[in-house]
Amino acid sequence: MDSILGKDLTNNTIGRQFKLIKKIGSGAFGEIYLVQSQSKSEFAMKLERSDNKHPQILFEAKLYNYLQGQDQYDKGIPKIHDQGTDGDYNYIVMDLLGQSLEELFNKNHRKLSLKSVLMLADQLIQRIEYIHSKQFIHRDIKPDNFLVGVGSKSSRLYVVDFGLAKRYITKEGHITYKEGKSLTGTARYASINTHVGLEQSRRDDLESLGYVLMYLLRGQLPWQNMKAANQKDKYKKIMEKKQETTPEQLCKGYPNELTQYLQYCRALKFEDKPDYNYLRNLFKVIFILYLLLFQEAFRKQGFEWDYKFEWIQEEITKEEKFLGTAADPKKTAEIPTNIKQINLQTIRTPLLMQYQSRLSQQASQEKKRNSSYSKNNNLNRQMTGLLAPKINNNKDRTRKY
Repeated sequence: MDSILGKDLTNNTIGRQFKLIKKIGSGAFGEIYLVQSQSKSEFAMKLERSDNKHPQILFEAKLYNYLQGQDQYDKGIPKIHDQGTDGDYNYIVMDLLGQSLEELFNKNHRKLSLKSVLMLADQLIQRIEYIHSKQFIHRDIKPDNFLVGVGSKSSRLYVVDFGLAKRYITKEGHITYKEGKSLTGTARYASINTHVGLEQSRRDDLESLGYVLMYLLRGQLPWQNMKAANQKDKYKKIMEKKQETTPEQLCKGYPNELTQYLQYCRALKFEDKPDYNYLRNLFKVIFILYLLLFQEAFRKQGFEWDYKFEWIQEEITKEEKFLGTAADPKKTAEIPTNIKQINLQTIRTPLLMQYQSRLSQQASQEKKRNSSYSKNNNLNRQMTGLLAPKINNNKDRTRKY
């Protein structure tokens, strides 16, 4: 297969100091290589041809640097180590990361556990919220664009590929509502508003994330593998299937909070600021409900908010086998990934109220022992928000978009 860059660049040196070891990825934009610096440090290098009609790598580099900021806090944005143009190629050199969620999903037989998806959702919403706080929208939320770190950071997610990102807040304020736009992003995960040609805003990144989460849980979305004569017709079929599939249908057999997430995102208006904390707490409440119902049985099977995803558990199991401490699989009960046999609808609110009451009692007792009790109090307020969610409309509520 021909290289997008015109030739294989393995063993070439770019930027005077980075030797290209092997190609590790590619896309419509160009290619990604594992590179080694003169000091033998390894990085990832993204390249495109400098004569590209629509160059994006140098724009991406500026955006990475802007999002990363000056402080050293890890925001889930890869750090840029070098950038520039060398002959026929534009390039950026960034942190070398691990596999993408798509790769890990495929490696795990195209399905992730409910536990993993809930913990992923929390991080993913945080990443999107951070990008939005910097006045940009990503516009291509998909499993391929979230990579895990390496080594001790293998449970941490990083956002990549900002080639389609756009500033939604300008000097004049929020970008204006427009119609008749072409589809930007990946059709499988695009929001319905994106399909019908509306300008994208914060709501669309979050709706796309909802489809990503259900894809990871279900293994497939209803609008996958649509047959059509051309791309335009295929996009139309995907849009129609997406429009006729309600959140309830898409999330059938899974906790109701997943339905609520999509309903919330679809209800947002064009300029609305999403309530990110409410969305994160929706996924945490599923954990709470499961643990209240099954308690020790679930804890023994590892159903805890411990960031031990399938790919991390695999490494732990290898180590346990080496040490002779691995659990007997015959004695390990499977953690259910759905609740088809459990009617949580009738017990959800009482359980949450019970949990909220318990938190209130803990906060009261803590207050008596120590004046520093804000942590439990904050948890109490979070639970109140879960029982009474609301949409934050920061503009005229009468607007239809």
